[in-house]
Amino acid sequence: MHGLASYVGFGAGLLALTGLTVALARWARVGLGWFPLVVVVRAAVQLSVIALLLRGILAVPWTVAGFVVLMLTTASWTSGRRIRGLWHGRRIAVAGVLAGAGAALVVIFALRLVALDVRDVVAVAGIVIGNSMSAATLSGRNFRRTSHARRDEIEGWLSLGATPARAHEEIGHEAVREALLPTLDQTKSTGLVTLPGAFVGALFGGASPVEAAKFQLVVLAGVALAMTLTGIVVTRLAGHTPYVVTDA
Repeated sequence: MHGLASYVGFGAGLLALTGLTVALARWARVGLGWFPLVVVVRAAVQLSVIALLLRGILAVPWTVAGFVVLMLTTASWTSGRRIRGLWHGRRIAVAGVLAGAGAALVVIFALRLVALDVRDVVAVAGIVIGNSMSAATLSGRNFRRTSHARRDEIEGWLSLGATPARAHEEIGHEAVREALLPTLDQTKSTGLVTLPGAFVGALFGGASPVEAAKFQLVVLAGVALAMTLTGIVVTRLAGHTPYVVTDA
């Protein structure tokens, strides 16, 4: 009974915290509606399901491969929805997420920076794939928005005989840079401004502060690689669009 009461209390507190977010956004007329509440409720449901799945995955190591594929699929689908306004946006999102996250994970485990066991694979893969998804979304949306704002410049390049890739090249560079800056700033301030989740989680899991720091550094470096490659792939592919973006 005490356990049930604690869950109810936790749920009420979480709803109150999210309710403040919704109220603040409505007061400021940000235009989010009930979206903050929807995403928190959805996250709660998904984490509950994942918590149950992980019990089986951690007990049967070979199932981790299927779980990583599920994460990659979900990340690609989510990012694809966000940048579907791009030419072949969904395909571009898939290519970007798979390239960025896949390459980073292969390098991390090939260099033996993290032990190849089920717990570490799930933890590192989840963080890297999630950030790769963010990079695909941010770089794709930045690319589309900047292409719209600078369409006269693009038309000028095309009129001079430049290929679409060349006409969009500088816009792609800017889109990737803007997508990476928040994460790189957070990485730069790690330990001074923020204590990242991987570090705190490793500490709570019983690791020493030194081991937790090593794990976090690997994650940060892997995320930087994944996001950079994802952003490059997304913007390079988007830059081959055969037309000039004319709507926001």
